Amino acid sequence: MTVNESLQLPERPTPTSNSSNMSSIKKTARIAGLLYLILAALSAFGLVYVPSVLIASGDAATTVSNILANEWLLRLGIVSNLLAFTVNIFVVVLLYKLLKPVNRGMASLMVILILMGLTMAMLNELNQVAVLLLSGADYLTAFTADQLQALVPLFLDLYEHGFIIAHIFFGLWLFPMGYLIFKSQFLPRFLGVFLIIAGLGYLADFILFFLLPDVSVGVSEFTFIGEVLLILWLLIKGVNVEQWEIRALESA
Repeated sequence: MTVNESLQLPERPTPTSNSSNMSSIKKTARIAGLLYLILAALSAFGLVYVPSVLIASGDAATTVSNILANEWLLRLGIVSNLLAFTVNIFVVVLLYKLLKPVNRGMASLMVILILMGLTMAMLNELNQVAVLLLSGADYLTAFTADQLQALVPLFLDLYEHGFIIAHIFFGLWLFPMGYLIFKSQFLPRFLGVFLIIAGLGYLADFILFFLLPDVSVGVSEFTFIGEVLLILWLLIKGVNVEQWEIRALESA
């Protein structure tokens, strides 16, 4: 071996896959973006619109009246939320496929964290189902009308507390995702930074809700822009396929 040969640096892997593989990765990115958009729309309906119509803050009687008059809307909200959580499972599977070449361990952590949050959120929907069950059942004749009316805000409060607890994992899963995107080289770094900020927003909601209950500011309402930007980027730009293939070869 000559001196020149011994000093030669190893060549960087170059992509060798065909156009069908490139098309597959592009399709994966855009399907992930589309499902993420559907997830966002379903969540906006079930978690924002429905409560804004049904729940009168500090007025249990009006809340009960709204629910009795619009029971179908509460049912739609529950279904919308459950569909959103289900779609989120498919989103994270596709994101895992895209991001695992960067770091398989971090990508696995991302999946575990969001699945924990989704499990909690799905079980928490039972508190809203309980509100539906407070009318019409024969066994409820043992309760007075005032007692039944008092149970409605109780279950709704339990629902709110449960969902805020799930915010822990809705925030934490964005940290490994943001890290992976920041390191990926096939998606822009600023998306990773904004996703980590979004994760901090969810965690801030949890801390403020339980430690400073008089503060009614939802921090995630201002930091979720990172997820919106990711959706738009996946739908419009997709990923840099050549860079993705390089990372896939390096991790093989």
